[in-house]
Amino acid sequence: MTNVDVVFRYATPPTEAVSLALANTREVYGIRRLTFDRNANTITVEYDATRLNASVVAQLVRRAGLQIVEEIPLALPPAPSEPAPAA
Repeated sequence: MTNVDVVFRYATPPTEAVSLALANTREVYGIRRLTFDRNANTITVEYDATRLNASVVAQLVRRAGLQIVEEIPLALPPAPSEPAPAA
């Protein structure tokens, strides 16, 4: 089992119906946990990467009715290295 987190920013706060539908995504084998950050308008989904991938998780969240705006990277990409000065 390889646990991975993916974070999505959503456009509008979930309604009660959407929240219930999202709770039902826990029934999907491989979904471990859903966490909302209502101040940042994000949802973090912990899933088993041996069973699912980020695009499948995004599709599950969208099917529940949550409008995803973007996926937020958890790690910053490495800074580009500067070339060595010519001698």
